[in-house]
Amino acid sequence: MPTQAPLIAAWARSAVVPRGGAFKALQPHDLAAPVLKALLAQAGVDAAAVDAVLLGNALGAGGNPARMLALHASLPLQCAAYTVDTQCCAGLDAVAMGAALIASGQAHVVVAGGVEAWSTSPIRMHRPLQADDSPVAYERPAFAPTPEQDPDMLLSAARYAAAHGYTRAEQEAYALHSHQKAVAHQHHMTAEIVPVAGVTHDAYPRVIDAARAQRMPVVARSDQWAVKDADAQTDADSYGLTALTISAQADGAALVLLVSHAAAARFNLRPKATWVASASVGGAPEWPMLCAELAARQALVRAGIADVGRLKHVELHDAFAVQGLSFAKGLGLKPAQINPQGGGLARGHPIGASGAIALVRLLADLSRGPESSDYGLVAVAGAGGLGSAAVVQMQPSSQD
Repeated sequence: MPTQAPLIAAWARSAVVPRGGAFKALQPHDLAAPVLKALLAQAGVDAAAVDAVLLGNALGAGGNPARMLALHASLPLQCAAYTVDTQCCAGLDAVAMGAALIASGQAHVVVAGGVEAWSTSPIRMHRPLQADDSPVAYERPAFAPTPEQDPDMLLSAARYAAAHGYTRAEQEAYALHSHQKAVAHQHHMTAEIVPVAGVTHDAYPRVIDAARAQRMPVVARSDQWAVKDADAQTDADSYGLTALTISAQADGAALVLLVSHAAAARFNLRPKATWVASASVGGAPEWPMLCAELAARQALVRAGIADVGRLKHVELHDAFAVQGLSFAKGLGLKPAQINPQGGGLARGHPIGASGAIALVRLLADLSRGPESSDYGLVAVAGAGGLGSAAVVQMQPSSQD
């Protein structure tokens, strides 16, 4: 018997707020619980119907944030709870795993997505190996076995920009356009954002002029030039990354409600979209940002889409401006064709939630189109050389 594709009954997210902002005192379950409750209310599904919660989270440092969320949101005690950590891919991977639970018949109603409370994330320490040594704090764990495979991600992006000729000016233009789009379309996002701590809109997007952008210092440059003189420094800086061309550290949450066809009939739901296909892949850990494109290509193959022209909307969590430029070029798109209402560069980067937020953005934008069976693609890359992507299709019969 052929497997029926999981359905998407609802979606919702919090605003995205820079680290240390309005969400600075919230734990992951505090941030995600209002989103979960609003999600169920939007679909008209009782909490007792939820079979499982799958939650992407990257900075929780152990524990099970998904279980904390399920309990805090008063879901049934028997509700399964899975926390997924594939870093930046975690939120989208959690949705893919939730869809797999439904497709395999192990669940009928699943809440899936991601949350990151970067502001309250634990301070991490390496345990001392000798009794007289002290613990050593670290900002991030290793993502590959050797240092050569595991460069700082900003350095990796700067190396790629220099090697492939993406200038600082091109990166700045891309980032400025992302902010402009996000500011111009904030009113479109009202319906998808659940108020948390009184915040009803993304806090980071802002109007920035090109002259100010040019004055921002370079924070990451390629080390392919040995900086021995002023000219070498200038060459490195001309392809360098600035704060504007890097997605800011942030807090946020996003969730979708996945249901089986049987659950849709049982609860008289009107699913808005279908989860068509997804892909979670690995690639060269030295170039993690490229893995979003690898995953996107695989997801499109699985969806049977050979022509990207069939895609109504493409949403990429662009952690770096150079990533957005490279992703668009690799798929044969113009940069303006991705993230039409601003991407991660304009919102910020709540790591474990970023892929799920991009998915919610995709679904929200597709749902505002004319009644049709439009396809959309969402993609994200993660540390260690990971990529995740998915193809969704709108349900025309459910459009209001």
